[in-house]
Amino acid sequence: MNPSVRPLTAMIDPEAGPPDCATYEQHGGWQATRRTLNGLAPAEVIDIVTRSRLRGRGGAGFGTGQKWSFVPKEPASERRKYLIANADEMEPGTFKDRWLLEGNPLQLIEGMLLAAYAIQAGHGVVFLRGEYHLACQRLERAISEARSRGWLGENILGSGFSFDIHVHSGAGRYICGEETALLTALEGRRATPRSKPPFPQTGGLWGAPSVVNNVETLCNLPHILVNGPEWFAGLGTGGDGGTKLYGVSGRVRRPGAWELPIGTPLREIIEDHAGGMRPGYELRALLPGGASTAFLDVTSLDIAMDYGSVEKAGSRLGTGTAIILDDRTCPVGMILNLEHFFAQESCGWCTPCREGLPWVERLLAAIEEGTGEHDDLDQLARHGRMLGMPGRTFCAHAPGAMAPLASGLKLFAEDFAAHITRRGCPLRHAA
Repeated sequence: MNPSVRPLTAMIDPEAGPPDCATYEQHGGWQATRRTLNGLAPAEVIDIVTRSRLRGRGGAGFGTGQKWSFVPKEPASERRKYLIANADEMEPGTFKDRWLLEGNPLQLIEGMLLAAYAIQAGHGVVFLRGEYHLACQRLERAISEARSRGWLGENILGSGFSFDIHVHSGAGRYICGEETALLTALEGRRATPRSKPPFPQTGGLWGAPSVVNNVETLCNLPHILVNGPEWFAGLGTGGDGGTKLYGVSGRVRRPGAWELPIGTPLREIIEDHAGGMRPGYELRALLPGGASTAFLDVTSLDIAMDYGSVEKAGSRLGTGTAIILDDRTCPVGMILNLEHFFAQESCGWCTPCREGLPWVERLLAAIEEGTGEHDDLDQLARHGRMLGMPGRTFCAHAPGAMAPLASGLKLFAEDFAAHITRRGCPLRHAA
């Protein structure tokens, strides 16, 4: 792809390491900051981002400009507001944000500065996954350099706007991917989701208006403000704007991540960019957007990887990082592994999630070990319906956990039945 339509990763060079401020500026960095702080009103920035059709890249896909529009309009000097970058990235199978954080942290810093100006927030926080040690080191160094060169701090470029960034390393809880649980954790309390309303845009961190955006979302902003909303919208192949970082993990020839136009066909991502399946393995199914999305089978390979198309196919785009299930991996064992993760990561706040997910894990473990009964399948299906319906639990953790289970029970019905009749995993017995 032409580097001009690969904005997020054009400056990322794993061998050279992240650019410093001078190199970043030589390649177009800080242009958006100059143009915005000296020539655009905050409302104009929100309008530009809205017209670009940028949707949140953290999984939910909510319109970024629309999200910002709910924040009260007072200047940063008159009201305390916060801009938070969600860099927790605890979704199994997802690694796209780490690439951006390690490869070009200045891009995130500039994106946060632009977003903060749009909503008039004077304080920024990067909520970083605790295991991302290299990313933390490089991000802290980039923030320090940006601050020393006047890109962060008081009265940036003489505009009267002040903004600074603090890095907060998380303690490793998946629930912090839910934005209100993230805010609660930042306040030093147990990471449990909050009831809404109030929404974070009006009552977030310490009760102040707050916006939480994903790392990839924020990294798009410098390019939108330099090249314009029409340019960005035109990069997508359908109704969504821009490029997307797509990842593939599993038994493919070249697992990794690639920046491609949003709406790129799933088949192209797997066969062309990931190189197809490794010799001796066949693609059986996949989770298209991380562990909390529903399985798709091989008949869905020609769908466009955008929000609407994947939803029509029965799943979610999520983070856009596909987890491959091959023909030599037990689907029951794979689902058990996922449900073990979701059960241990429940915050425990609501009873259906706290009690239901461990029970799902126990039923799956019994089936995998050879002590399951046919009635267990009915119980699993019932849990999939009850826990999978939004509104029956306090947040979306349990519905996300049920997506691979409910879809797997349908797609791999014969495998589940074989585990029960043959008293264990047929693949393990065959080995």
